[in-house]
Amino acid sequence: MLALVAALLWVTWVSRELSEPRQQIVTVRLAETIAAFVDAEARGQQDPEASQARVLAFLQASERAVAEMGTDGRVVLVGEAVLAGDAPDATDELRARIARQLQQGGGQ
Repeated sequence: MLALVAALLWVTWVSRELSEPRQQIVTVRLAETIAAFVDAEARGQQDPEASQARVLAFLQASERAVAEMGTDGRVVLVGEAVLAGDAPDATDELRARIARQLQQGGGQ
């Protein structure tokens, strides 16, 4: 009887562990990423209206990229706002997602 109860408890624990998504916390340096893009635009000799449109598209792509990253139990923290400790830095992934967003359709 004790073995049966232990087996049922073990099966319940395993089922719960497998069914619940694992939460992962990552950080991104969002302000640094945005500032680098805005600085590059400011240094360029482009039309101010076109530059403003590119900055807006970049900001919209950034927002979508962070939202994409925060799925499947993943928590995305802005690194400038927290003491991250040993949370992995996903800034490179953020930049790649932003670039992909911009290539796929600009600021839509």
